[in-house]
Amino acid sequence: MIFDYENKVIQVKIVFYGPAMSGKTTSMKFLFNYFNKSENMHSIESSMGRTLFFDFGVLEFKGSVWDLKLLVYSATGQDFYASTRPATLRGVDGIIFVMDSQKEHLQRNVQSWRELKLFFGENFHDMPIVATLNKYDKENISKITQSDILSKLNHKTSKPLNFIKTEAINGKGILETFQLLIQLIFPELILEKTI
Repeated sequence: MIFDYENKVIQVKIVFYGPAMSGKTTSMKFLFNYFNKSENMHSIESSMGRTLFFDFGVLEFKGSVWDLKLLVYSATGQDFYASTRPATLRGVDGIIFVMDSQKEHLQRNVQSWRELKLFFGENFHDMPIVATLNKYDKENISKITQSDILSKLNHKTSKPLNFIKTEAINGKGILETFQLLIQLIFPELILEKTI
């Protein structure tokens, strides 16, 4: 987090993190479209449309005293580019952990969570994190429940892990997830309008 006292701007870094194909880029695209800032989002993609290194964009908001500048990233979920993830996470202030809610992907979600936990070590439990169970709109599939995932994550902390069911493809739950993460980072913050 960077405080620019001269211009009264707080700069915060948020990272969408999770396994490949869980919906990180789709979630981020919805968020930028919602705030009419889609031109501010940039992706480094393969010829198959998959994130190579990261997606990146800037969202700016007016506060009552300070303005807020959010640097928003999504880390690649592809294992081939796993070496880029620590750089994407460097200096992060909050994480949206995107899980694929299909039961067949439970182990990939857990593996990604453990990797994230390993990056932060003892500081992991102090990090503001909101977890999403994405793709809840899919029908005729066995879905992961919050209790399924909690039993596997071994998340031992005094503060509970926040879960939100999302459908990134149509935006359901994405704004709620974003707002909750901002509240966890800044409990006293009131956002007035988009710049």
